[in-house]
Amino acid sequence: MNEAVEKLQAEIGSSKNNPYVKVIGEFLISHIQSNPDEAGKIMVADKTIAKSLDAMKVEARKKAVNGMAMLTDAEGFAVVLKYFDIGGQPAAAAQAFTEAPKQLAQLESATGFNVNLDDLLGGL
Repeated sequence: MNEAVEKLQAEIGSSKNNPYVKVIGEFLISHIQSNPDEAGKIMVADKTIAKSLDAMKVEARKKAVNGMAMLTDAEGFAVVLKYFDIGGQPAAAAQAFTEAPKQLAQLESATGFNVNLDDLLGGL
């Protein structure tokens, strides 16, 4: 489990300009701490947090209506778990991230970083 946490922390550390990597990384760390038998699935060499965000983007595009698409927290975290082939429900771990929007807003105001869904989806 420690190796999986270290892998996630390394990706979080190398992606400081992307606050979403941190949110998903912390979610995954929390999830594998609660489900240590799933930690090995994080260690798959070509599986990354950034690629799990791409999987979320693909899933959101499937739900696009009039150029807009979104996922709930639970849907987004479920996509991440599916991407890593991790079983279980994200609900318990996702609750720990109810503060994530506040953290992102603080980061936005502190750094001037701002992104909207259209930017992420390429103007679908």
